[in-house]
Amino acid sequence: MFTQNDLRQFQAKGIDVKVIEQQIDNFKTGFPFVELIAPATINNGLKTFSDADADKLMLFYDKNFEDFEILKFVPASGAASRMFKTLFEFREKYGVKADAADLLENDKGFNSAYNFFTNIRKFAFFDDLRKVMEVNGLNIETCLSEKDYNSIIDFLLEDKGLGYAALPKAMLKFHSYSDGPRLAMEEHLVEGANYGQNSDGRVAVHFTVSPEHADRFIEEINKVKDKYEELFDVIYELTFSIQKSSTDTIAVDSKNKPFRNEDESIVFRPGGHGALIENLNDREGEIIFIKNIDNIVPDRLKDQTYRYKRVIGGYLIELRNKIFEFLEKLEDGNLADNDLNKIISFSKEKLFLIPGPDFEEMTQIEKVDYLYNKLNRPIRICGMVRNEGEPGGGPFWIKNTDGEVSLQIVESSQIDLVNSAQKEIFSKSTHFNPVDLVCYVRDFNNEQFDLREFVDPSTGFISVKSKDGRELKAQELPGLWNGAMADWITVFVEVPIITFNPVKTVNDLLRKEHQPA
Repeated sequence: MFTQNDLRQFQAKGIDVKVIEQQIDNFKTGFPFVELIAPATINNGLKTFSDADADKLMLFYDKNFEDFEILKFVPASGAASRMFKTLFEFREKYGVKADAADLLENDKGFNSAYNFFTNIRKFAFFDDLRKVMEVNGLNIETCLSEKDYNSIIDFLLEDKGLGYAALPKAMLKFHSYSDGPRLAMEEHLVEGANYGQNSDGRVAVHFTVSPEHADRFIEEINKVKDKYEELFDVIYELTFSIQKSSTDTIAVDSKNKPFRNEDESIVFRPGGHGALIENLNDREGEIIFIKNIDNIVPDRLKDQTYRYKRVIGGYLIELRNKIFEFLEKLEDGNLADNDLNKIISFSKEKLFLIPGPDFEEMTQIEKVDYLYNKLNRPIRICGMVRNEGEPGGGPFWIKNTDGEVSLQIVESSQIDLVNSAQKEIFSKSTHFNPVDLVCYVRDFNNEQFDLREFVDPSTGFISVKSKDGRELKAQELPGLWNGAMADWITVFVEVPIITFNPVKTVNDLLRKEHQPA
């Protein structure tokens, strides 16, 4: 199937031919659906804290964080182009000013072009847009009054203006302040200073960036770094990485043969955000906070974010300490029956670890070995918010092929919604995943886990795309907080909805949560 040129291409990308062969097998067989057992709900796999308990955990974090290496990990390579879908469609369909005006009147919904242009002065990037149009001989107020909307869109999205369509979200101006607007990336520097400080005043923040924007990304963040170091009396330790070429996946045609360019080279596509498990694995942090680049709010609303980051951080440290205490006993091996029962109870009640179907038949030595392996894994506390109709993965109990039941974050694409029983379970979900994680990635000997060993490779998915007018099939790796963390110790905690304020469309920036008071 592969030529010598193909093999050289694989070698250049750092991909073993066996990995390619496995990916092609995946195209042929498809990925299995997960088997849902039940949604994780409060008192059934989802932890909730009273205000008093939350206060205690927050104080516990404040007293203990100095003992750990803390890192804030921000996936920030995603392009902003999808934020402007409505504006692209508006520009494409209605080139004549009169028609454009009619369209605005026909759709006045929240994500409409009407809402965008009616409230355009409220965007943090408005002044930049006004200035760049002025340099090019256009007055934005005149364009608005004359209904020349397409000129405004052009200068917002295209390279002759702000070029926002081609930039990552990290480099867009999200929020307005009295001292000027902030880029999305700046808000993460502010957050890091408040809950991600190390004992020596360092704030370690890692951004994943796209290769085409890496230089400008670093240049922009270095322009503002000093400002926040002075404001918060900290020193930022900023690091950056790009998605590795070795995590790209092969594309195939309808017959599952490698999809080739005109020069006969094979087409590869990025493996999706699950590829970032490699980037995370390369970090040397101990406690790692993970949060998406667009889930941020202005300073006036950050208190709850800070509070619950410290709450889940405190709970992580509390569980980690108990797990390590038990691991030391299990490694020693001299356990009384009462000790073993305590470990089993803790694992079930606090970590939601359900022993496999053969557990009761095991000897004590086998149980010790089983529990040791289950406790000696990376740990993640996942904040979950009440489902108010937003799309996204949710917390579920699932059964794997070995018959073991575990907690997982599951996307709707992983569920067989044609199956009425599975659809019924899915419909009863009460919470969803806002990507609000805090992780512990070292074992009790202080050695870094190899996170690649805890991925479930059966949880990728296949989609249909096109290139050069031809249809191809693409494959994404197990998602970063889905299959890529499938074999972690997973604990779900309810967090307030105010901690979840993503920007999926440009008009989301008009929501009160993203506007000045």
